Amino acid sequence: MKKLFQEFKKFITRGNVLDLAVGVIVGGAFTAIVNGLSNNIIRPLINWLIALVGGKDGLASAVTYLSKSYTTDANGAQIIDLANSIYIDWGAFIAAIIDFFIIAFTIFMIVKVVNLSHEKLQELGDLIEHESKKEVIEEKKAVKAQAKSEGRKFKEVWAEHEAEKKRVLEEKQKAEAEAKAKKEAEDKLNNPTEQELLKQIRDLLVEANKTNEKTTKSNKKEAK
Repeated sequence: MKKLFQEFKKFITRGNVLDLAVGVIVGGAFTAIVNGLSNNIIRPLINWLIALVGGKDGLASAVTYLSKSYTTDANGAQIIDLANSIYIDWGAFIAAIIDFFIIAFTIFMIVKVVNLSHEKLQELGDLIEHESKKEVIEEKKAVKAQAKSEGRKFKEVWAEHEAEKKRVLEEKQKAEAEAKAKKEAEDKLNNPTEQELLKQIRDLLVEANKTNEKTTKSNKKEAK
């Protein structure tokens, strides 16, 4: 049982399973968006255009009957019984085509944006890497010139250069940490919490009580 549980845990934590789960969730949300765009925006516009041309019911009227079957409604009038009639539903076919093009275009735009973002990030990474390499090359040139002028080995001077860079970075980080701590302390002092205010009031009351006690004792001694 323990082995089965471990295998199940390994299965559900695999990257492709998690990716599949995320894909299913996002796909469900995406389907709702596409259906809303198709059913609530594009299809009503098409129905409106068809109604202007002459189709009273829009896409619902785009039907070719091969065999009609009639039934009677509540008012006694004869109406077409769609359940028993044989017909070609052009409206449903057109709606399916509309949904297809909406989905295809939306996916195309998403992929295009993702690819463009990936290209921009790649270009930025290449630029940063190029600038970093350029800075290192300039540093090495300067250290080589220094080593040559001092008559020392490049490795020795470069090691000192790296150590100095590390020291400067550590000092900078230390100064930033001290400045941050100082600012936090000032903010805390200027904006005390309710508990800190109560503590300060308590300390003041205790100090005042001690002062009063000393004064009272001193007065009693003088009275004697």
